[in-house]
Amino acid sequence: MNYLSRSFLLGHVQSILDFYEPNVIDPAGGFFQNFRDDGTVFDPGRRHLVSSCRMVFNYCKAYQMLDRQQYLDHARHGLEFIRRYHWDASRGGYHWTLTAGREPDDQTNQCYGLAFVMLCLSAAHELGLAGQDDIERVYRIMQERFWQPDIGVYADEATPDWSSVDLYRGQNANMHSCEALLAAFEATGNSMYLDRASALAEKVAGELADKAGGLVWEHYTPELDLDWDYNRDDPKNLYRPWGFQPGHQTEWAKLLLTLHAHCRDSWLVDRARNLFDPVMESCWDGEHGGIYYGFAPDGQICDSDKYFWVQAETIAASARLYHQTGDAAYLDWYEKIWQYAWDHMIDHRHGAWFRVLTADNQPYSDEKSAAGAKCDYHTIGACWDVLRILPD
Repeated sequence: MNYLSRSFLLGHVQSILDFYEPNVIDPAGGFFQNFRDDGTVFDPGRRHLVSSCRMVFNYCKAYQMLDRQQYLDHARHGLEFIRRYHWDASRGGYHWTLTAGREPDDQTNQCYGLAFVMLCLSAAHELGLAGQDDIERVYRIMQERFWQPDIGVYADEATPDWSSVDLYRGQNANMHSCEALLAAFEATGNSMYLDRASALAEKVAGELADKAGGLVWEHYTPELDLDWDYNRDDPKNLYRPWGFQPGHQTEWAKLLLTLHAHCRDSWLVDRARNLFDPVMESCWDGEHGGIYYGFAPDGQICDSDKYFWVQAETIAASARLYHQTGDAAYLDWYEKIWQYAWDHMIDHRHGAWFRVLTADNQPYSDEKSAAGAKCDYHTIGACWDVLRILPD
């Protein structure tokens, strides 16, 4: 199998989309977000802002890669749902989750959620489905509500009425904000977004990583001191797990190299390698294959599960590292991870990727995708990212 082949990558994207296609569209608005392994829908009314946005991104990229009108129509359909049901003009925020009947059941304001709104609007703008003013409005909300100018990062969470901002500071919302800002720059050419993405990268993957021995730690105090104990008893937390996350090291490596394509700062390549190399040496499962989910500061694996997104992001990072450096070791990793995914993570019977497997590659349940947790944005996004650096 030639995993660097353009035809393979496009064909794989198509196979993922084919899994969702029979049941993904809710005629009443938006996308269904909860799918079992065989493609049947469960909990049909449950909608999560992150999945709503990621699925718009998926269909925007699908249209760009495969040039099928139905994917442009799907993207438009999903974007209308976000504007109509997730956005709340009365308080200037987005509903985090919705239940049946499109009623909000969690109105907490999340910077992580705004980052994905910006990401999907940037993808939509490239196709003429959203304007630059749409992107800038989200950026202004992030600036006015979450930006912490004294420490140079975004806060994570605010109450529904914006009356208070939580004291937790984390890297994850800032990493995805960097991703969204890079997408906004690429879509609009506005250097304001590139400047802020660069500043976040320098702060989180540079300065803060230096405090943690060269890797990106997840959790911080309001003053950006390392919080080694936050969620120590919850290493499987969906958005704020304890421990170093190998997938976030490699995801940052991918983003640093994306940033390097625009500003050419040499430290970006060096840091990308220094994030990628040690975690792959210590977190690749030599017995069963795949990359573990988390490891403790002492280097011990604290979560041995295999998550789909960790493998996908590392595929994209290894491709970019090989493209940037020419070092064949990164091509070896690219092919090795793809082979693992092909053998274990990809459902060759029904399509798409399994969400999470045990250390010995057994599924936990028949829930392939779940609102807020998976919609194959990471897998489609990884293929798209590799395709855009391949020679024509």
